[in-house]
Amino acid sequence: MRSLKHTTLVSLLTLAVLTACTFKKAELGSSENPIKIFFVPSVDAKVIDSNSKILKQWLEANTPYKFQILIPQSYIAVVEAFGAKRADIASLNTFGYLLANEKYGAEARLRLIRNGRDTYQAQIIAKKGRFKGIADLVGKSFAFVDPASISGYILPLKFLTDAGVKLGETKFAMKHDNVVSMIYQGQVDAGATFYSPADEEGIQDARRLVKTQFPDVIEKIEILKLTQDIPSDPIVFAKELPEELKTTLVAAFVKYVQTPEGKAAVKKISGADSFAPVKDSDYNGVREMIKSTKTNPEELLKAKK
Repeated sequence: MRSLKHTTLVSLLTLAVLTACTFKKAELGSSENPIKIFFVPSVDAKVIDSNSKILKQWLEANTPYKFQILIPQSYIAVVEAFGAKRADIASLNTFGYLLANEKYGAEARLRLIRNGRDTYQAQIIAKKGRFKGIADLVGKSFAFVDPASISGYILPLKFLTDAGVKLGETKFAMKHDNVVSMIYQGQVDAGATFYSPADEEGIQDARRLVKTQFPDVIEKIEILKLTQDIPSDPIVFAKELPEELKTTLVAAFVKYVQTPEGKAAVKKISGADSFAPVKDSDYNGVREMIKSTKTNPEELLKAKK
């Protein structure tokens, strides 16, 4: 009987070892365990989906890795994906990066360059001729983008607060193009979105996102004021990724945006022309700005779920 029990125990242990070996996680970058790149839908998700597929194909043809592209519903979903070790790389807004860095050690390695600038501003916009300046916005309805958006919330909130402007009803539109549409359709009096200077192709601020739907948006909606500059949005890497892999992929992203197809795809997704190196300390000024506004975007986002 003891021999039978011993044999049974050995068999079970052997099975457990074999099972553990069978289910051992595949190497990162393999077909079974692709590198996961997250894009936040700051513009139409279909635009991101189609152009991110171009990125995936190019990366798989020019690096030894396999990739998976994911487009979640919010910034906080990407941040928590880093915490759950489901995200390897992400194109994040600035606040999302600061939160991912603080909570999970995610690292900014690149930042977006738009029209030669590695910084960007927010803009306060309204129907053309409706207001003479931001002082006229006191008591007016206003659309912000997202509680975790620096250019669509934190930066313009600080700007308006410092100017002594106390708004009326405020709403979160969740996307930059939604803010523009709400103003165009008269749902709110004014709003805040990202700003990028115009180039040879025309305007590059958030109004360009709705030109197909509203061809006369430039004539109908004007910029009342621009805020101060802050560092551009980063490309973020999970802390756990091997340094060699990070270095390889940073170089790949830079090379990708130098190709005609890469340049066009990145432009459509983010309005950027290229990438530049960045380090975490470059965002310390933004950290101080968030503290000064005494807001907690993470809590606001949780409350909206």
